[in-house]
Amino acid sequence: MGSLKAVLKHPDDFYPLFKLKMAAKAAEKQIPSEPHWGFCYSMLHKVSRSFALVIQQLNPELRDAVCIFYLVLRALDTVEDDTSIAADIKVPILVAFHQHIYDRDWHFACGTKEYKVLMDQFHHVSTAFLELSKSYQEAIEDITMRMGAGMAKFICKEVETIDDYDEYCHYVAGLVGLGLSKLFYASGTEILFPDPLSNSMGLFLQKTNIIRDYLEDINEIPKSRMFWPREIWSKYVNKLEDLKYEENSKKAVQCLNDMVTNALIHIEDCLKYMSDLRDPAIFKFCAIPQIMAIGTLALCYNNIEVFRGVVKMRRDVYGAFYEFSSMLKSKVEMHDPNAKTTISRIEAAQKICRDSGTLTNRRSYILKSEPSYSPALIALVFIILAILYAYVSANRPNKIKLTL
Repeated sequence: MGSLKAVLKHPDDFYPLFKLKMAAKAAEKQIPSEPHWGFCYSMLHKVSRSFALVIQQLNPELRDAVCIFYLVLRALDTVEDDTSIAADIKVPILVAFHQHIYDRDWHFACGTKEYKVLMDQFHHVSTAFLELSKSYQEAIEDITMRMGAGMAKFICKEVETIDDYDEYCHYVAGLVGLGLSKLFYASGTEILFPDPLSNSMGLFLQKTNIIRDYLEDINEIPKSRMFWPREIWSKYVNKLEDLKYEENSKKAVQCLNDMVTNALIHIEDCLKYMSDLRDPAIFKFCAIPQIMAIGTLALCYNNIEVFRGVVKMRRDVYGAFYEFSSMLKSKVEMHDPNAKTTISRIEAAQKICRDSGTLTNRRSYILKSEPSYSPALIALVFIILAILYAYVSANRPNKIKLTL
């Protein structure tokens, strides 16, 4: 029902959502029928619905490799995220995780809900991994080994400096960017991108998530998860958790803006990386999360709600980056301590977007408040939805169900 309301409120989104849905339905028919592959794609949908839709656009061989890469790293992340696991147990598992993916019998009980299922039945992932080509296996093993070691390092280490912050984000996300670049290269569809560009693709997404998820992480039970670097937040409060208290609202927003400004430094690398992609499917796969990230930063910037709840947004890259960065720039107040640096980084990104020559006739990506539509248009949307529902119902596969 929520999806129906969203489409009625924003009918411009119907066509792209329809195209994405149909692409996913067509790709489902190419998924191998073996139980372990069925588990992997079903689990992918449960742990990341948006990623499960985007990945369907890739060619079957690359799609399988990226699916397993994602599930292996999601399992590794589940071990790291479980704050109930003692460090002396967790660290050896993280360090040896790249070896476990070769063991069809290995599993480890941790996590909750769908993540617990993933860990309990990890043998399905290992079985699928062992069916990938050697070049894919080597890329996944290498990144898993480096990420596990990095995560283990930060189990007993606080994020103190901005360099620590960049290092942590490299281990948990920058390496994902490097790994994906290796998989793209192994598939024969892309060049092997320089590590700094691949790293920035991951860091931009990770820093956005860390900014957006402040309240969720700080309220984590049984132990808070603190990823904002002390070098930034200590300029505004004595303890990181103080940012969530109403009496510190002004300082909290200034600290938030400082964090956003730090993330903006990666935009130029991201746009360079995406502009050099050759395969349209890989381009979409990479671009959609980056667009969501710049939009999320634009919504978070100067927004006290980051400390009151979760800030989320709905779904031409240059146009989206330009408009969201413009929205962000309009919110910068010159008395903010980081205002000049923020504006400088925004303008550098906007120059790249303008120089691309693709900004004419662009659509708006920023949601207006309470748009109104005629009854005739709403009726038409209902009719189209009814036709879509009938079509999807008639062609629904029995193995895997993907829903928007």
